[in-house]
Amino acid sequence: MAIKRDLSFDPKSFLTKLGAGRSIVNYGKDQIVFSQGDQADAVFYVQKGKVKVTVVSEQGKEAVVAILGANEFFGEGCLGGQAQRIATVATMTESVIVRLERADIVDVIHEEPAFSELFIAHLLSRTIRVEADLVDQLFNSSEKRLARMLLLLANFGKEGAPMPMIAKISQETLAEMIGTTRSRVSFFMNKFRKLGFIDYNGGIHVHSSLLNVVLHDQPQIKT
Repeated sequence: MAIKRDLSFDPKSFLTKLGAGRSIVNYGKDQIVFSQGDQADAVFYVQKGKVKVTVVSEQGKEAVVAILGANEFFGEGCLGGQAQRIATVATMTESVIVRLERADIVDVIHEEPAFSELFIAHLLSRTIRVEADLVDQLFNSSEKRLARMLLLLANFGKEGAPMPMIAKISQETLAEMIGTTRSRVSFFMNKFRKLGFIDYNGGIHVHSSLLNVVLHDQPQIKT
């Protein structure tokens, strides 16, 4: 169904309201949004909360590939011909998530430039993040990878975003995300705390001084 073009169209408002092809679901902590192998027939948008994206190999090894928060999309692979989900997405906190049917989000992308701009910005941001993650894994030490991940989880550098308390996240999950062991994560977390880079108070509070760990001896990529 084609969507009538509206010059006053507000994509953020659109993503907070029920409508054709859109549903809004309240999830509790540790609930599955979709599982690896499920039919890929919709795109999702996080209104509130955090979700974890994990992949399990044929050998049963699980890896955390992303943690996403408010105002982020996921499941967009269905728009590129992905028939089945290649990852599992589960909530890490109580969350409010919008489900947009594939056909309907395609219509909105075609009919509403404001939404297209928002969605393209998301895709570009995700691409830049993936490239940065690859460089991080190839060139940086596990200590720097952990520092960078904590800063990303705390929304460091996002315009208008404060430095929030990170919801309780296990050291096992952090280890999976940066490709190291839990013992190494524990060692570096204690080090960061003693240096005043982070605090514990029902969660992890990240200070901007942690950025020094990431910037020190940053690898240079030759062009």
